[in-house]
Amino acid sequence: MLKEILSITGKSGIYKLVSQGKNMLIVESLVDGKRIPAYTKDKVVSLGDIAIFTETTEIPLGQVFENIKIKENGAEAPINPKADNEVLCKYMAEILPEYDRERVYPSDIRKLITWYNILVNSKMTDFIEEEKAEAVANS
Repeated sequence: MLKEILSITGKSGIYKLVSQGKNMLIVESLVDGKRIPAYTKDKVVSLGDIAIFTETTEIPLGQVFENIKIKENGAEAPINPKADNEVLCKYMAEILPEYDRERVYPSDIRKLITWYNILVNSKMTDFIEEEKAEAVANS
């Protein structure tokens, strides 16, 4: 599911891929439902391609979202993304204790919480693929 959810540099919020045209993507805002074109000059990143640094490896964003979902019982994260850096770092340590405190900045945590809340409000909460979820459950 996260492969179709996009972040576009310079535009707030996150977007769902609707269609592809020549030299552009048609995306729909998950915040207000408006459709806009994203051109090849725009820096577009799939949330499925993002990972969070830890002390030993990188954890896919979907797994981090899943950790928040488990902690919050599927509800929105109670932390205000505009909260103090210390509050954000403390919350991040609760959901991913081994996160790399030198390479994961408070601005990254703000985006993470904002994106998670947008996805929950859009009823998109299947953060990890079923095969991966079963592999994690069986290990």
